Amino acid sequence: MELLPKEIREALPELYANETLGLQAQALVKLFTPDSNWTWYASEFDGKDILFGLVIGLEVELGYFSLAELEGVRGPLGLPIERDLHYQPKTLAELKDHYQARGYAL
Repeated sequence: MELLPKEIREALPELYANETLGLQAQALVKLFTPDSNWTWYASEFDGKDILFGLVIGLEVELGYFSLAELEGVRGPLGLPIERDLHYQPKTLAELKDHYQARGYAL
């Protein structure tokens, strides 16, 4: 599965474009490991490799992540990261609140 097809690459704002929006910025894509609890929501993209957004892992945090690294990662059962084909964009604030309500630490 292609994690960031052309239409998503073109739709994602450039890095730092959402700074004035803060947590009201939209996360346009959701990537996840089907065999673990890690999820990445991207709200910005440098057009080549680096994404910015909300990362759900051991805790909930905003940060940068590499598309190339995600494409090479495998979960505990050897499954690759996938893009959620049914995900509907949400703000970073909505996502953060959703995960915090489920007990994830900030």
